[in-house]
Amino acid sequence: MTHVKLVHFLKEVMRRRQRKPSNMAADLGISHATVSRWLSGQDIPNTQSCRRLAEYSGVPVEQILSIVGHLPRVAVKQSAEWPEFREYAQHKYPTELDEDLIVMIEDIIERRRTKKDTGKKL
Repeated sequence: MTHVKLVHFLKEVMRRRQRKPSNMAADLGISHATVSRWLSGQDIPNTQSCRRLAEYSGVPVEQILSIVGHLPRVAVKQSAEWPEFREYAQHKYPTELDEDLIVMIEDIIERRRTKKDTGKKL
């Protein structure tokens, strides 16, 4: 069951970030073969890789460690598994992004979602 949750989580990360397994591997600084083993259920991330996945996805490391099976099941505090951009940006870039930049990026994200939903090319 752990592998099913992990595969679902990884596929969702790739979908949200619009990345392929090889791109995600490069982003995380690990081999493509490692990501392939995770996606096929042959292996699970070690704790260091869980930390990288947490930073990469914006999901708390405890939740990822739980998904992978390194920790007992962690109750999710929010109904959504993924933080909204504002929450992620404030956590990941507390000094680099000010309110104006966050609003601009949120607007771009919303425009992309709208275009995607209406079937227009991006």
